[in-house]
Amino acid sequence: MSEAIEARGLSKAFGDVQAVEDVSLTVERGEMLGLVGPDGGGKTTTIRMLAGVLATTTGEATLLGYDLATQVDEIKQRVGYLSQQFSLYGDLSIDENIEFFAQIHDVVDFADRREELLEFTRLTSFRDRLAERLSGGMKQKLALACTLIHAPELILLDEPTTGVDPVSRRDFWLILADLLRRDITIVMTTPYLDEAARCNRVALMHEGRIITTDTPHGISATVRGVMLEVRSDSGQAAYAAIRQAMGDAEAQVFGRNVHVLVADDDAAAARDRVARALESAGIRSEIDRIAPTLEDAFIQLVGGAGSAAQRDMRDSE
Repeated sequence: MSEAIEARGLSKAFGDVQAVEDVSLTVERGEMLGLVGPDGGGKTTTIRMLAGVLATTTGEATLLGYDLATQVDEIKQRVGYLSQQFSLYGDLSIDENIEFFAQIHDVVDFADRREELLEFTRLTSFRDRLAERLSGGMKQKLALACTLIHAPELILLDEPTTGVDPVSRRDFWLILADLLRRDITIVMTTPYLDEAARCNRVALMHEGRIITTDTPHGISATVRGVMLEVRSDSGQAAYAAIRQAMGDAEAQVFGRNVHVLVADDDAAAARDRVARALESAGIRSEIDRIAPTLEDAFIQLVGGAGSAAQRDMRDSE
């Protein structure tokens, strides 16, 4: 399988701020790679550099065999890019927006392609509706249709489901799955770790660097120790009781649940200590051993910065 993207040492500085530092990345043709991390971690800057809309400070990359520094026009003919602030025209209909982007990409005979995309995104019955009257999910599907009008081999998506309702997000993912079946390579940024788990591979970013790249299972498997999940009516109260009883334990709040990481050789005893601490605090709970999640792995990988980074990671539910 040949590479769709090969990036080496990409960096970007804005004045004294180092937004991205020494990012190297390989994406195989036909796969979906999720670029995941908290807000401000460098995801958007990285994907904008790969899309050729933001110049790199240092580093080099090839997309579909074309050099990012010298063959940007060739790349743009073969790559689709959907930014966070995709520029739809509110006073144009769905049909007219797709036609406009077809003209931008010099797609002359676009009528059949437009029909295919409208059917593909399930927008056919809304084709005469103005873009300004579409829901957030429908706007994203229209933006994707515009991104695909020139039949790109590779698409770069910057947080395409942020701010979209759960039903529309599900529909969007069904569309992405269909694109993968058509051998279109997808690179997407997302702050949603449950979305990242659907990707073939995940690159975790933190403070402008990629800290690891692997399959979702491979990254989760890096967590050292046994993960206990504590379920109660109050995650914060349970967390406080656990921290008071086991100050050195790695614990993180996930809504009403708390994940507690304990040593393998102390798992049974640690579980009993957690149960007693919660009982003493008058908190009814259930405790089970679970497989570590991507978020558990991310927090452990970034060490002391994990709690702050976790606040900027999001659960799509």
